[in-house]
Amino acid sequence: MGTEILDEVFAVIEDRRDRPKEGSYVSGLLASGKVPEKIEEEAGELIEAGKGGNRQAIAHEAADLIFHAMVLLAAKGVKLEEVMEELRRRRG
Repeated sequence: MGTEILDEVFAVIEDRRDRPKEGSYVSGLLASGKVPEKIEEEAGELIEAGKGGNRQAIAHEAADLIFHAMVLLAAKGVKLEEVMEELRRRRG
């Protein structure tokens, strides 16, 4: 299992940023300017899930947080590859 899904999802997010689509959650979130607030909300939900220890809930909330972090990256013009490169750099 690879990380190809991250690239696929990020491409859709960038598409919704560049070509807003009526009814699209991502397009609406980007237009609202409330992406940071959504990340804060999702981080809190992941923390709560982590306190509970339910693996499925943790995975669900982690996916939400990662997704919304990717929306923020796209909103700011930061490529997912830049984040991957930073992780590679940190690994040494």
